[in-house]
Amino acid sequence: MRKFRSIVLYMALALGANAAFAADPAEITALREGDMKKLIVYEEPRPASIANYVNEDGSEGTLADYKGKVVVLNLWATWCAPCRKEMPSLSELQTELSAEGVEVVTVATGPVATPPPMIAKFFTDIGVDNLPQHRDPKQDLARSLKIFGLPVSIIIDRDGNEVARMLGDADWSSDNAKEILRAFAENTPS
Repeated sequence: MRKFRSIVLYMALALGANAAFAADPAEITALREGDMKKLIVYEEPRPASIANYVNEDGSEGTLADYKGKVVVLNLWATWCAPCRKEMPSLSELQTELSAEGVEVVTVATGPVATPPPMIAKFFTDIGVDNLPQHRDPKQDLARSLKIFGLPVSIIIDRDGNEVARMLGDADWSSDNAKEILRAFAENTPS
């Protein structure tokens, strides 16, 4: 019985310790300036989608593949002008914060927007070479995330939960965006 109590106490302390690391939504919300004012920060994390998408190499992928990292999931399309404007800032974000456990995951969604040669041309035309060229041709991922317009960026914590969402384009290379993502990265267990 004593051993059982010790296990229960250990688990309670471990769970409490993990909760202490969680990013405080009020603190993150208070950090928002400029484009980041549009960032919707959830009071409680939501489970991220389990829907599949197609990796750049043609294999199936899911968001669970990135567990342990803070993910900026960007859903976009080749025909989307705001997506074209936003993508270089996501590229810069990837360059600057990848060593801190932040991963930018780009997924082109929709049948018209997803032929691999079209995606490759889009990235070449805008000079981006460090982001994944994943695709969601049947819009399974977009539907599961209830996406109705593009671009949309979703922040997923290290535990695989959706913690914030941005509707529309933003300057992800801004100091404010980096500050917010560092707060998520520093305040969630790895």
